[in-house]
Amino acid sequence: MSVKEMILKEKDFLVGFRRDLHQHPELSMEEYETTKKVASELDKLGVPYRLTEPTGLIATIKGNKEGKTVLLRADMDALSVQELNEGLSYTSQTDGKMHACGHDSHTAMLLTAVKVLVQLKEELNGTVQLVFQPGEEVAKGAKVMIKQGALEGVDNVFGLHIWSQLPSGVVACDPGPSFAAADVLKIHFEGKGGHAAMPQQSVDAAIMASQFVANAQAIISREIDPLMPAVLTIGKMEVGQRFNVIAQDAVLEGTIRTFHKEARDTVEEKLRCYANQIAAMYGGKVTIDYERITEVVDNEKQSAELVKQITREAFGEEAIANPAPTMGGEDFGFFMTNTPGAFALVGSGDPEKDTCWPHHHGRFNIDEDAMLVGAELYVQYAMKYLGQ
Repeated sequence: MSVKEMILKEKDFLVGFRRDLHQHPELSMEEYETTKKVASELDKLGVPYRLTEPTGLIATIKGNKEGKTVLLRADMDALSVQELNEGLSYTSQTDGKMHACGHDSHTAMLLTAVKVLVQLKEELNGTVQLVFQPGEEVAKGAKVMIKQGALEGVDNVFGLHIWSQLPSGVVACDPGPSFAAADVLKIHFEGKGGHAAMPQQSVDAAIMASQFVANAQAIISREIDPLMPAVLTIGKMEVGQRFNVIAQDAVLEGTIRTFHKEARDTVEEKLRCYANQIAAMYGGKVTIDYERITEVVDNEKQSAELVKQITREAFGEEAIANPAPTMGGEDFGFFMTNTPGAFALVGSGDPEKDTCWPHHHGRFNIDEDAMLVGAELYVQYAMKYLGQ
């Protein structure tokens, strides 16, 4: 029986498990019941695993032959999003929580792959390490798992993401950056409050904040090599308390997205410089918090080509997609910092099934037939990599 046939045989389980998770979403680092459900299925299969803290688990399938170790990862967390889908039998049963990014399908696909890999154990030349990861949406889970030994002894890593913006069933995995490094900026300008009619007695935090927002984009347009894409977005401003009171405090929050270390370093340096100079110019103070949240998801050439080879052989040349990289963040990049690997996108957008809504939207849903592609990719990548 081929891998494709083995995956197809598990379709009822694949769809059923995904729908159960979709009905019972759990937020980042709170995936307690999800972890229990995955563990229960691994117990049935006799696959050894160890629980990680606070949630998640790491399982292992050792082949009958010695060889390298490949890591397969699936994330499990949901989002604080109200589900807006109607008429489905499996909509979220928890108000204000929803699997609006497809992590329920990732978990189901990897677990289905485990069911097949157990049957192919005798053909494995090495070890498959299975990581069911919490907290991707808050960019904490990968680091937590790595600290607890997820990468120990691992030679190569592979992950995937269901992608509603690509046609259902296609696979994208080009060499090089695919997801950006994501940073978070928080700036607090402190001035001196006072009466709006007597501005000479005050230091206006609103002016400092406004000047910063207006000028900071020059960092992107004038300080960064245009061949190194970078995005700076100030998404939140809290300034002042009353219409006739000069603001004493202004707090800004934003995000920076980059693909190259040089651009990332320059943006951080210049943001600090701009904020300090503006505060000094107006006689105020500034506090700057800059946090690097995720690393670039950078597909190693040989690993990405392996994904393309598998796609070509398993689904046909027409299944290979080549979308542009996204400025979205993905904490799988932490697994790739010192270990080669690949991260694929599996298309699930089908207008007739109404599955083209963007990720993180309340109407997000997936074409469940696309999960057959993802589950097979997991299996084939492990088999092909270890068989090299």
